[in-house]
Amino acid sequence: MSFLKLTGALLALATSLVHVAATPVDFASHPKNATVLILGGGVTGVIAARSLAQKGITSFIIVEARSELGGRAQDAKFGAKGKEVTVELGCNWVQGTQTGDGLANPIWGLVKKHNVKVQNNDWDNITTYDMTGANDYTDLFFESEDAYTTLTVGAGTRVDKKLVDATGRVGYALTGWKPQTPQARASEYYQFDWEYAQTPEQSSWIASSWGNNFTYDPDVGGFGGDNLMAIDQRGFKTFIQAEAATFLKPNQVMFNSTVTNITYSNSGVNVTLKDGRFLLADYAITTFSVGVLQNDDVGFSPPLPDWKEEAIQSIVMATYTKIFFQFDHDFWFDTQMGLYADEERGRYPVWQTLDHVDFLPGSGVVFVTTTGDYSIRIESLPDSQVKAEVLGVLQTMFPHVKIPEPLDFMFPRWNANPLFRGSYSNWPPSFFSQHHQNLRANVGRLWFSGEAMSLKYFGFLHGAYFEGERAGFLLAECIKGGSCVEDQVTQDVTNCAPYKI
Repeated sequence: MSFLKLTGALLALATSLVHVAATPVDFASHPKNATVLILGGGVTGVIAARSLAQKGITSFIIVEARSELGGRAQDAKFGAKGKEVTVELGCNWVQGTQTGDGLANPIWGLVKKHNVKVQNNDWDNITTYDMTGANDYTDLFFESEDAYTTLTVGAGTRVDKKLVDATGRVGYALTGWKPQTPQARASEYYQFDWEYAQTPEQSSWIASSWGNNFTYDPDVGGFGGDNLMAIDQRGFKTFIQAEAATFLKPNQVMFNSTVTNITYSNSGVNVTLKDGRFLLADYAITTFSVGVLQNDDVGFSPPLPDWKEEAIQSIVMATYTKIFFQFDHDFWFDTQMGLYADEERGRYPVWQTLDHVDFLPGSGVVFVTTTGDYSIRIESLPDSQVKAEVLGVLQTMFPHVKIPEPLDFMFPRWNANPLFRGSYSNWPPSFFSQHHQNLRANVGRLWFSGEAMSLKYFGFLHGAYFEGERAGFLLAECIKGGSCVEDQVTQDVTNCAPYKI
């Protein structure tokens, strides 16, 4: 069955799958809807479902708030009539593929399996700008690359010596990188913020380093240094939707079903939907982003224990925003990437053209990325102000060009979206290994999964894949009566040594 047919059949069956909570419900008197409810139809949810199915557990339902699978793999048709192209609002790259016979990125495997069109994106193929217009500071740019490599090596030394963690900023300073100019700060931003969607001051030195190495460095088991950008006009989400279509049946997924409350215990799980319906199951796997969990967009009955709540609130949900423009002609850089250095760090710095021979030539599309607090700032502004600000930056970058009125303009508001509350997780310096174990740990028969629960790959798409696979396989063994492996819980996370006051 094709995915579209699956969707149509699913919508026809949806109302028969759930009870309607018009009056108080005696849950014990109602039959279960499934053995497992998988809450969220992103990469983690789909792969958890596939893993259950591979172990012979087919009594599950994916409960998805949107009308399609994919989670944060979202795209949009963009551009003037007759010039529309598909652009990626969320995840956009396969980050690392495979080196030799080393570990392969599973997203790369699905992209190949389902013939999703990707193109190598050379992040060093760059033109640099500042407040004076074009200004070649690529020597400084590559110096910042070396500084980032030194930062990651220094973090490994701290781990070997069992030294306390610090911020990325401390790490940079201790390894000799102290950017003083807008050009140096923009170059640092490109290496660090553009990856983690937060500043070095907000990020763990050690965790940000292993996050880089376990993905990109084959010497420590990473996939490799490739970055393949999705340019498939079906959307990058095709890789996970097509995979879902290989095993999902219509009665195993519900769309347009927003979860508002989860009641859990050691004997089962009850899930209430926004429209008042409810679902009952023996187990549930929540794949909601930590941003959703932090903002109480879903309620829990009883309230989550203190150790779980502390873990949820101690990690960070970062925001990464792409701002798209379409013009009637290309007037910008010929390289794949552009970097703008402003006096204000993080002000519309990282540019990329899609109107390039390697991507979507003739599209007239260029986009700029903001991250972290700056992304949250622009989400609070009207589109017209953001548009005017970015056009002003373009005029600064190209002072001898009369910047034309764009044919189209768009950016997503990930932080304000109650289904996501950000783009992906980031590990702050006060988030300890025990917090991570607690974040991952189940509470009764409610399991937690998602990219934030990945130790090696937090914030990455492949982290979402590995965590979905892990949750599905472990829960299948539990259901089948084998070993119920549960993560160790630390009731009170403590410092390695107490403060002396």
